Amino acid sequence: MLLVSLPILGTVGVLLCITLASYVQSLTGFAFGLIFLALVGVLDLIPMEVAANAVTLITLSQTLFYFREYPLTDDWRVVRPAIWPSLGGVVAGLALLFWLSDSALYLLKIALGISVVGSAALLVMRFEPKTEIDPPRSFALTGLLAGLMGGLFSTAGPPLVYKLYRQPLSLPVIRQALLVMFGLSQLVRLGMVLITGQFTPTSIAYAVLAVPLLFAVTRCNRRYPLKLSPFAISRVAAFLLLIAGIGLIVTAL
Repeated sequence: MLLVSLPILGTVGVLLCITLASYVQSLTGFAFGLIFLALVGVLDLIPMEVAANAVTLITLSQTLFYFREYPLTDDWRVVRPAIWPSLGGVVAGLALLFWLSDSALYLLKIALGISVVGSAALLVMRFEPKTEIDPPRSFALTGLLAGLMGGLFSTAGPPLVYKLYRQPLSLPVIRQALLVMFGLSQLVRLGMVLITGQFTPTSIAYAVLAVPLLFAVTRCNRRYPLKLSPFAISRVAAFLLLIAGIGLIVTAL
């Protein structure tokens, strides 16, 4: 019943955006939410808050599927200092989203565009791992920034990705820590939008459409990967993010 109420042309456009965003995530390991929001914002397909709420459900689904296959270990505790600041940032970011959606939508699109361009920059940067773990206050600040982005756009990835990939940690530990942070922030965000009545069935409908499509694109990319070096793949993904981010900023202005 939820899917029947969706406009056909708009839904086709959203599905195309989901497909492209899923493909970029399969290349980079993050940025689904950012590029999906950027594309629907540029094309003005659905309201930003509807898209962000759909991303919340999609991210939670991905997190649950991952931890079902790979049980959580104690290694994720490296990000504990970031948890409470992140959750506080989610509340603040969500309040800012409600305000900007009503009074200054163009500012919201500009902020999202800058975030997407920043994510493109992350992909072309070469991370130099440190020899020691950063102090707790550094993780706390990163958690706050990630929470603000999570509340605004339902995408807390860039600050956390930058922080964790510079630590002397293995890739499985980094992935666990990221997913723990994403899952907690999205649970808080979901609770807030439900309490404030900002969650609509339309977001559920788009999430229902997106989840199987996302996994199908990811599996297809694993079976038929691009015959490019990791360096070239990162440049392709960064280019797509850059175009989406700049397009969003230009349309907002």
